[in-house]
Amino acid sequence: MKHLITCTIVSMLFSCTQTQKENDSVSAMDSIGTIERMDPAFDALVKSDARVEIIAEGFEWSEGPLWIEEQKMLLFSDVPTNTVYKWTEEKGKETYLTPSGRTGSMPYGNEPGSNGLTLNAEGKLVLCQHGDRRVAMMDAPLTAPEAKFISIVDNFEGKKFNSPNDAVFNSKGELFITDPPYGLPNKAEDSTREMSFHGVFKVINGTPKLITDSVTRPNGIALFPGEKTLLVANSDPEKPVWYAFDLLDNGSVSNARIFYDASESAKTEKGLPDGLKIDKQGNVFATGPGGVWVFNQDGKVLGKIKISELTSNCAFSPDEKTLYVTADMYLVRVKLRD
Repeated sequence: MKHLITCTIVSMLFSCTQTQKENDSVSAMDSIGTIERMDPAFDALVKSDARVEIIAEGFEWSEGPLWIEEQKMLLFSDVPTNTVYKWTEEKGKETYLTPSGRTGSMPYGNEPGSNGLTLNAEGKLVLCQHGDRRVAMMDAPLTAPEAKFISIVDNFEGKKFNSPNDAVFNSKGELFITDPPYGLPNKAEDSTREMSFHGVFKVINGTPKLITDSVTRPNGIALFPGEKTLLVANSDPEKPVWYAFDLLDNGSVSNARIFYDASESAKTEKGLPDGLKIDKQGNVFATGPGGVWVFNQDGKVLGKIKISELTSNCAFSPDEKTLYVTADMYLVRVKLRD
């Protein structure tokens, strides 16, 4: 009997030790980044004990996060698997919509799914669809998703888009989109390409107007408060920069300029300027070399959320107290402020 008790105690201690080791392992792995503070203004944006917390994993290339407040869920794309996932605090990750980007017979490469996600003025889900080479609206309620889509725009002057990547609406319901080659079967060299450039477009009532064709790999896109300035990320290893453009009343742009040049950082840190969001005060949270860069509206670097994996995009909660980041196979969360 004494021997049995001793064995039981040893077994319990071994079990506790193993459990503790497992918990320690989880604790060590559930954060994949650090916070780098470079300006006192950063402290007002990101609290001192903020962590880069993994909340979901197992994706091939996560992208396009979008918080849906009414359902308390985050939607995001897994581009290679042609799937939109949702994440909730209660259930974690779940498949939300598939297919999400390629629904027809168009030739496609390794990234056929949706990329950037947003909502239109009516609260409908709008997707940048690599595989179908268009921007489309899901023709179903957010609470009952279906792979039924209505095309918003799929060509410019009769030529098929390359692979719309990211999008943002202004307060008038006008849509701004970027169109790099990443969803094509062979990227820029693909024979199915119909346009010789990678454009940034403004879409009004389904009709696209070319804003610029000078950005070599236009990617993330956002409007500053007041909607007078457009920010575009260029995910070109030869020109890893963010560009700013002044928007004119006639729909064109002026004063094209470099907002920030990340060429030096791109030499030593993995990643390129990609998706981005701008908060209500005009601060920019932009994925790029080494993680998420935080700028003020003048392009001064305030700090960085350093992430060990390649980052692709980010999204705020409505109160801007939480930032969600898609980072390769992970979805991570950073609680910015209380």
